[in-house]
Amino acid sequence: MEFQAVIMAAGGGSRMMDLTASIPKALLPVANKHLIWYPLNLLERVGFEEAIVITTKDVQKILSQETRMKLDIVCIPDDADMGTADALRHIHQKIKTDVLVMSCDLITDVALHEVVDLFRAHDATLSMLMRKAQDLTEPVPGQKGKTKPTEQRDFIGVDNTGKRLLFMANEADLEDDLIIRKSVMQKHPQMHIKTGLVDAHLYCLKKYVVDFLADNKSITSIRGELVPYLVRKQFSSFTSSKQKVEEMDHDPKKKAQQSLDIYSLLKDDELTELARDKSCWNDHRGDMEEAYHGAKLRCYAHIMNEGMCYRVNNLALYIEANRQVPKMLPIFGIDDLLIHASAQITDKSLVGTDSMIDAFTQIGERTSIKHSIIGTSCNISEKVKITNSIIMNGVTIEDGCSIQGCVICSNAVVAKGADVKDCLIGSGITIEAKSKRLNEVIVGSDQLMEI
Repeated sequence: MEFQAVIMAAGGGSRMMDLTASIPKALLPVANKHLIWYPLNLLERVGFEEAIVITTKDVQKILSQETRMKLDIVCIPDDADMGTADALRHIHQKIKTDVLVMSCDLITDVALHEVVDLFRAHDATLSMLMRKAQDLTEPVPGQKGKTKPTEQRDFIGVDNTGKRLLFMANEADLEDDLIIRKSVMQKHPQMHIKTGLVDAHLYCLKKYVVDFLADNKSITSIRGELVPYLVRKQFSSFTSSKQKVEEMDHDPKKKAQQSLDIYSLLKDDELTELARDKSCWNDHRGDMEEAYHGAKLRCYAHIMNEGMCYRVNNLALYIEANRQVPKMLPIFGIDDLLIHASAQITDKSLVGTDSMIDAFTQIGERTSIKHSIIGTSCNISEKVKITNSIIMNGVTIEDGCSIQGCVICSNAVVAKGADVKDCLIGSGITIEAKSKRLNEVIVGSDQLMEI
């Protein structure tokens, strides 16, 4: 087995708590499939037969229904404060090979071999998937007229091929200047700095990186700490790192105080080094330097310019994914009809060709549904108009209601004649009859919250 696949599914969805307060992020419905179904489906489509899933007990209950793969499920307590690197460290004993790590909120049609082949071709320490940042123009429920929070940009430096990662820094960590180390510029005098890229949270990592994490508990996040560390470490002196390790071996006190250096875990055999030396064309041209300029650690990125690649980690991206995924179901190997066979729809109802209706849902007479997704076991009465909305499971919408541009969570009730536009309605909430609600987030005891 070349890779072990690991899916991170223990996150609480802190950037969209109005959705995840009553349902784990991994179980949020996207095109009437649980969010975690999409990374599992990706692995299954490319031939993986087993995977490790790090999750909570609530998610564990449904995982056997999501895939034919053999799953090794590792449950983390709900109150455990673990970052992604902490979670990978938690399963250190299970890791026997290089790993493919991905987040449960990734929906993509990427050709996965593009990322894996970079890892193989360059015997890389890390290869990762990145995508171009997307401009989302559709309104988000409850946010109309409000100032959007400013996203902190990543500054990503790549070589002339656009694949070798040379520099990485987040805008929040910078002061006035962008400082690039001299050792980087000496080896790569031409560097392209990009600010419009987003980390998709899909990584190929060498096993020794997981071994390194096991000893370095100060690193808690893969994206925020481990990846920038590996990118920087490419241009550290291997000799000086080796000297530090030797000093630590001779001084037990220093060894106890100092974390393990990742260079001490590199174990290249002579045949591997010879192959690398003979394939320097695989790395660079224009000088007589050795392959990879002698770098023992190498980081690469596959930048996805076309196709679907969403990290569903906020409300805007959740809505966008629900709008786009139904158009691309065949890519995910889904042959199901947009309208489930068990759904009951009267002859006088109108359901648009781009809408989805799931199992056991009932649609009353003279009801119109356009550009919307309706979940399981919903009861939608007569003369209802639903447009550009996401209706989760078990929702009741009574006669004469108008729903436009809304997200309505499970088991909510919209009473007779209500007019609801651009709102997020929380799980179990009841909207009063004939009320008008506009651009609100309605959760808890009709409590309004900022998203």
